Amino acid sequence: MKRIFSVLVENRSGVLSKVSGLFARRSFNIDSLAVGETNDPEVSCMTIVSSGSEQILEQVEKQLNKKLDVIKLKSFESHQAVSRELIIIKLRYSKTNREELLSLCTLAGAKVVDADKKTMMIEMCDTPEKVQMLLYLLSGVSIIEVARTGVLALPKCSEN
Repeated sequence: MKRIFSVLVENRSGVLSKVSGLFARRSFNIDSLAVGETNDPEVSCMTIVSSGSEQILEQVEKQLNKKLDVIKLKSFESHQAVSRELIIIKLRYSKTNREELLSLCTLAGAKVVDADKKTMMIEMCDTPEKVQMLLYLLSGVSIIEVARTGVLALPKCSEN
């Protein structure tokens, strides 16, 4: 089971280390972690996706709520949220598969952001499932490098 934790924290040094240390000390798994400043420069939002049993995920929530740097915590499942992930993929192509790759990008909603005679770089911002599907579709191509942001999520408007 996976759960998304949206954690508003004080924007100061050491907070990320404290939160990730909480997970490490208790052997909780972090599937993805994204951190960014909010509209208030003194507050950051951490979006943490974690997996485990219901009991473990409840324990994660309790432990996060105990942290002094945590201002507010929201916990929700993926169907209760709008989630996005950004991926940038650098891949090698040839004359024979170039058109196929461009068609695949169009079909998946990805776009080419850089290219030369032998390599191209594509980006996609979509649901984590669609990002994973793009990687699967490109599995037969020579992927050079991949960078992913991790999941960003907010609870759906009807969930407030």
